[in-house]
Amino acid sequence: MRVTSRLSVVVALLVLGGCGSNLSVSTIQLGRSLNADSSVASHTTRFTPNETIYASVLTTGVGTGVIKVKWTYAGRVMGEPTKEVRGAAATEFHLQSAGGLPVGDYSVEAFLDGVSAGTRDFRVDVQK
Repeated sequence: MRVTSRLSVVVALLVLGGCGSNLSVSTIQLGRSLNADSSVASHTTRFTPNETIYASVLTTGVGTGVIKVKWTYAGRVMGEPTKEVRGAAATEFHLQSAGGLPVGDYSVEAFLDGVSAGTRDFRVDVQK
């Protein structure tokens, strides 16, 4: 009886230990358009004021988490949208302005469950 109880505890620990999350961010893509899977189709770091800027955060592994991006221009935060993610995926975010984005240097920082996963710098200019 004791052997059966111990064996049950060991099996339960092994099963529960395998249920953890190893979700991680593998890359942050920037570009002008998206593929059907939400990864970036046309990579670039130079944009014009009237373009939509796409950031795609690629995750690997299993589990769930919350992806947040922080769009910054001239030291000011322009937005901090969040999305839930499950497993390996490409999670899309975008930045645009009806009146056009100001010319200058920008950055987008990606977070997974509140921990920074990296930053990408880009520029908005009159010409590409």
